Amino acid sequence: MTTHPDYEMTIGIECHVQLATLTKLFSGSDNDARDKDPNSATSPIDFGLPGMLPVLNREAVVLAVKAGKALNADIARVSRFDRKHYFYPDLPKGYQITQMYQPIILGGTVDVPFEDGSTVPVRIHHAHLEEDAGKLTHYANYSLVDLNRAGTPLIEIVSEPDMHSPQVAKAYAAELHKLMAYAGVTFGDLYHGNMRFDVNLSVAKKGATELGTRTEVKNLNSFRSVERAAEYEFARQIERLEKGEVIVQETRGWDEATGTTISQRSKEDAQDYRYMPDPDIPPIVLGEDEIRAIQESVPRLPASYRQAWQSLSLDPSVVQSLLANPSYALLIATIQEVAGDTLARRVAHWFSSAVSQSQEEEAIIASNFVPEGYIELAQMVEDQELSSTAAKDVFHALLTSELTPRQIAEEKNLLQMSDESALKEIVRAVVDDPASTQSITDIKAGQEKAIGYLVGQVMKRSAGKANPSIAQALIKAELDAR
Repeated sequence: MTTHPDYEMTIGIECHVQLATLTKLFSGSDNDARDKDPNSATSPIDFGLPGMLPVLNREAVVLAVKAGKALNADIARVSRFDRKHYFYPDLPKGYQITQMYQPIILGGTVDVPFEDGSTVPVRIHHAHLEEDAGKLTHYANYSLVDLNRAGTPLIEIVSEPDMHSPQVAKAYAAELHKLMAYAGVTFGDLYHGNMRFDVNLSVAKKGATELGTRTEVKNLNSFRSVERAAEYEFARQIERLEKGEVIVQETRGWDEATGTTISQRSKEDAQDYRYMPDPDIPPIVLGEDEIRAIQESVPRLPASYRQAWQSLSLDPSVVQSLLANPSYALLIATIQEVAGDTLARRVAHWFSSAVSQSQEEEAIIASNFVPEGYIELAQMVEDQELSSTAAKDVFHALLTSELTPRQIAEEKNLLQMSDESALKEIVRAVVDDPASTQSITDIKAGQEKAIGYLVGQVMKRSAGKANPSIAQALIKAELDAR
């Protein structure tokens, strides 16, 4: 259920983004906990041992400033850290260091694009720096604590409640992921939790002046899960309201297998966390020149590519496919600038349709992103030296080869015969063949499609190397001359 005649949903999303730093927010521990033994990427600071003082990672501040640009947001000239008190076994200090009162990123806007060309603006309330907690793994009658993630640097991006459908929520999450990845803020590995979405959803009667009681579905790590969780929670809350029951403000988990949300705990209010300024960490003070210098280093963002590609007349699905990989997007944009729209459009379609998204393939391809090779290949197709089918074969080889497109085509014997003198001999032989008599008769009777048989025979005699369009023109000329 995504709509209802009597009720409307309102959605706000909190997104935790793991910053792409080498070390943690307040310690020198490795920030990459993937595939590491439990509690191995840690330090005394992460364990919260007595006397251990945090030291702020400057690179985390730099990345937060870059994130601010991607969010069209203002950057606070002074921001401070606070302690958020709550007890969990995976939070050794008994409090989390975050920014409650003076966050580093202030209000902004994300324009969420859709395939039909429309956009939905979603306001950003703020985004703040904070450290992550560890991880609990639950078994039948005990739990294990892994503190590898404790102290991982995050920014939490808090949207305004501007979304009113699961589809907009999904699109917002996808665009936020692109913005953070393109800005270089995060590696964006959703599988390993580099970005996690908390969906806050409430339901109210249409036309109501106040929002309903919200629930928060925590730790969603895919765009599809954001959409499905919002759909389920909307239907669940309406069902309870129709029965006269009360919606409880609570935190709920998402069960991907069953497609349902599950109550976890009642939702605390800010006062329950007993926030207080952290006395061990000085404020972050940023000057105008420093902010400008950091933000000028932010690479090209998705909106810039979309704008430039309007002249390519690409299908929205092609644009979406290209933007899924910043390396592909940059390559197509470079080709467009160097060689123009026609060749860029052709290469864009190759990348969107012929390249899988496996990490292994992307790693190999990324080392061979030389625009000149793809430009040469596209030009060979424009010059009718290669058929579109043969060009795809060369394209696949070019992705991981050090050879030029022409060398690959020659090696694979794929170059088309465009020499008219050589093709004329083949055409005459085909026209003279008694097996062609019926087709020739049909052509002269006005059945133009019959020429396909003759073109096919030319292709066959040339071992598939003849240029079909030239072959067809020569056949017509030969028949006209007889």
